[in-house]
Amino acid sequence: MSIKIRKEDALNYHMNGQPGKIEVVPTKVLTSQLDLALAYSPGVAEPCKEIAVNKEDVYKYTSKGNLVAVISNGTAVLGLGNIGPDAAKPVMEGKAVLFKKYAGIDSFDIEINESDPDEFIKIVRSLEPTFGGINLEDIKAPECFKIEAALREQMNIPIMHDDQHGTAIISSAALLNGLELVGKKLSSIVMVVNGAGAAAVSCTKLYLELGLKPENLIMCDSKGVIRKDRKDLDDIKAGFATSRKVNTLQEAMKGADVFVGLSKANILTPADIMAMAKDPIVFALANPDPEIAYDVARKTRPDLIMATGRSDHPNQVNNVLGFPYIFRGALDVRATEINEEMKHAAVRALANLAKEHVPDSVMLAYNADKIEFGRDYLIPKPMDTRLITTIAPAVAKAAMDSGMATQPITDWGLYHQQLQKRIGIDRKLINNLIDRAKSSPKRVVFAEAENHKILKAAQIVQDEEIAIPILLGNRQIIERMIKEHKLELNQCTIVDPREDRERDERYANAYYEKRQRKGVTLIDAKRAVRDRNVYGALMVDFGEADALISGLTRDYSKTILPSLQIIGMRPGVRRVAGMYIILHKTGTYFFADCTVNVNPTAEELVDIIGVTARGARFFETEPRIAILSYSNFGSSKGEVPDKTREAVRLAKIKFPELVIEGEIQANVALNTELQQELYPFSALAKEGANTLIFPDLTSANIAYKLLMEIGGAETIGPVLLGMRKPVHILQVGSSIREIVNMTSIAVVDAQIKEEIAMETERK
Repeated sequence: MSIKIRKEDALNYHMNGQPGKIEVVPTKVLTSQLDLALAYSPGVAEPCKEIAVNKEDVYKYTSKGNLVAVISNGTAVLGLGNIGPDAAKPVMEGKAVLFKKYAGIDSFDIEINESDPDEFIKIVRSLEPTFGGINLEDIKAPECFKIEAALREQMNIPIMHDDQHGTAIISSAALLNGLELVGKKLSSIVMVVNGAGAAAVSCTKLYLELGLKPENLIMCDSKGVIRKDRKDLDDIKAGFATSRKVNTLQEAMKGADVFVGLSKANILTPADIMAMAKDPIVFALANPDPEIAYDVARKTRPDLIMATGRSDHPNQVNNVLGFPYIFRGALDVRATEINEEMKHAAVRALANLAKEHVPDSVMLAYNADKIEFGRDYLIPKPMDTRLITTIAPAVAKAAMDSGMATQPITDWGLYHQQLQKRIGIDRKLINNLIDRAKSSPKRVVFAEAENHKILKAAQIVQDEEIAIPILLGNRQIIERMIKEHKLELNQCTIVDPREDRERDERYANAYYEKRQRKGVTLIDAKRAVRDRNVYGALMVDFGEADALISGLTRDYSKTILPSLQIIGMRPGVRRVAGMYIILHKTGTYFFADCTVNVNPTAEELVDIIGVTARGARFFETEPRIAILSYSNFGSSKGEVPDKTREAVRLAKIKFPELVIEGEIQANVALNTELQQELYPFSALAKEGANTLIFPDLTSANIAYKLLMEIGGAETIGPVLLGMRKPVHILQVGSSIREIVNMTSIAVVDAQIKEEIAMETERK
């Protein structure tokens, strides 16, 4: 799927809130005078003295070992060319974000206003005390070759120019697998490379190292085939010159087995593809438009294997498959450089991973029923969380085997666990939800569609195919706001209750039937359906929408009431509850009840435990439940300890399969060391709680809001648990991102309820 990027969205993304994409966050507590004295003067003198005696201790006492510089002079930025260091900064910040997201590596972007390669080398070389590695980026050829070679020779930390080696490594893995599929060997094929820039040169060098015969290589630049008899070749191009009697790209393509394009769009024709050998491999890697359109190439040659740099085609050659994990492995063994053995190891690891069974999470991410090694799956997908635990260890081991590692890994099992924690695999929850939602989008009615945040969220879920939005409200207002905010929702369904008298009458009668013995007359019902929350709930109840989102502008209790009256609770459920998902650097936690039950009894707490446990499992987490109090296992008396203690007793009887503990204080429930010391009998002493049940609405509401504002946690919710059909209520003032997240939850909720209904029918 190709994601549409709008100029205004891109600019707002980088501008809104704190400008840019990165910030520095302290890793130590800084709350007291003692903390400050330890962090700076006089305490900081102690690690300084240790490092002065032993320079290697800089890795022990500072962040250097997990810090990479992304450095550019802006002379060859993306497809933008020589736009200068200032204009390159957004790209370098973006690269820093990718390092953090995919490999847990901290990164500073450094834009250097220097185009002279010798001066540039001096500047970067002087930065070695600060960084554990250097990622060179967007530096034009041929200067980039000289710069990287000099820095690798003069510095004792990993250096890599990703524009060269990233594409080379990823495309090499795809090439090896493609050749395997068609039964050809790298040593016997004829390859045409179109382009002679940094990426093309590095790719070709790596192909030669892996087994391509020099006499079987034909490289072209803008003037045609690079032949030995050309008089205009520099030293780099001369190293790839051929003695074959071909002059043009078209002549070179005749009988070729492989074409690798690192040039410009639409320079190949169908005739060129037809001229290639049987089972041709075409890597058209020009961005954003390849050397030949994917659909055209595939239509021309059914036996073709093709890769591009685009995410909307199979076999995307994306550098994010390589550089985060290559640096991760190099940093973790404190390698002095990234050598050829380490690059080769990354190639083999990538190629082999593509042949392994693909997890369901990856298939959901790409809305695919089946992904398996073959012509349309030569290399892993960028969202595959196995990349870090596959490539980084391979690179680290190659560094050790080739003598580059100064800090070898001895416990590979422990290292595997550390890698998972680096990227917070347990915090990928919302990504997995979004991926699952995309696999089968459902109709979501937004009851407050006259709000610009709702409309913007609807735009996002429509563009990303998370949901099929239905906009409920005054058509004129909605259309005016769509125009004012430059949104593209013309294909989106707008439901204006005033325009459909038949539906209005049907809904009023249905509401009357449901509520006539609750004091509601038909006149009351006709008046009630004018309320958007009533109308939206009836749409879901009638099956004219799959889920309802509301609550952005109204009090929670007033928003939820119509859904409780119209849709009601799931069979077997006696009480609904509200749950927040707390995403923190220490893990993912579930808080309940934060929104519905004011002061539940012990018996009602048991009901809340039941729906919350089901809710945690909905998010693919096995709950470890703590019933919270101000008391630990009878240490204090009072109404709350007595109530929670009784709730624990009843819950263990009703849900013997669950891990339930209490009554217990919140800090103790989360602190396993404290439990093991003082309460070793606790069922939570080994792993701690991940699901917290609060004794009343006051404590729950205060806890999650404090965490949200000052605790550095991201919250998702509230998720309404126990409803018969998907209804999810936003908190007042939710951000656009929070609305999108909640919509994803609603879609997955609808998917699961649909699956259960189908299974029930089959039985």
